[in-house]
Amino acid sequence: MKKWSVQQMVQAIEAQKCFEAVAEDYSFTLKINEYTPYVCGAVHDGHQFRRELWDNCIHTEYERWFEEDPCTKAFVDAMPIVISGNDSRFEYDLNRDPENAIFDTAWGKKLWKEPLSEAEKAISLEKHHQFYQVVHVLIDTLEKIHGTVVVYDIHSYNWRRWDREVPVINLGTSNIDNDRFGNSVEAWRTSLAKLELPGVASTTSRINDTFFGNGYFLKYITENFKNTLVLATEFKKIYCDETRQVIYPEVVSAIAAQLPKKIKEHAAHFQETV
Repeated sequence: MKKWSVQQMVQAIEAQKCFEAVAEDYSFTLKINEYTPYVCGAVHDGHQFRRELWDNCIHTEYERWFEEDPCTKAFVDAMPIVISGNDSRFEYDLNRDPENAIFDTAWGKKLWKEPLSEAEKAISLEKHHQFYQVVHVLIDTLEKIHGTVVVYDIHSYNWRRWDREVPVINLGTSNIDNDRFGNSVEAWRTSLAKLELPGVASTTSRINDTFFGNGYFLKYITENFKNTLVLATEFKKIYCDETRQVIYPEVVSAIAAQLPKKIKEHAAHFQETV
């Protein structure tokens, strides 16, 4: 893997060169093995937390981990195009717009002992900005090549805080063109319902049951690129013990083994039917 500036990544994408690189500040990674009409994103996979913020943060390392989406990059790491956040959403949230990307409180709890300085915020917001510079060029290039593109926006969610039965997989669709893409959404939902996972009797898959697809990653791409469908795909955290911070590798492996085939099949169907 190379360590590249954002400008180097942009130039490589515009030249349609394949590469795998981490940003110079280590804030995100991008792998392009082939310029396919589909992309996988894991914007909440990151757990890094800037050293100079440690002493000022009230939330513990475990509390941060609890609200992140560990292993979501691992689910899709075999795919040809993967963009993934390395930093914790507690420093800045790639799935929120720049004005709201830095939290003052997080999930009902004050985040900082002392308010962050404007200089501290600026460092984080620049990383947010650079990530979206690369996203923009990537999707623009893929649309020019293929006409239409589908982005698999992979997340996970904490199911223990719900007081009802929740689906293993939730698709959020409130901010996409459902008249145009509704059949592709349903095809994706149906395909995911056939995942076979250790310890899971039935892989329930629903639309807008727990989350509604309100993330900035989806909104940014949808608003800027009319021929790209973003599928906000949330996995219930059945692949870990939320209360003990223990990952279940057999479940992670099962998802990672089956999901790439489903993505390829769905993306091919999308290109044929949209």
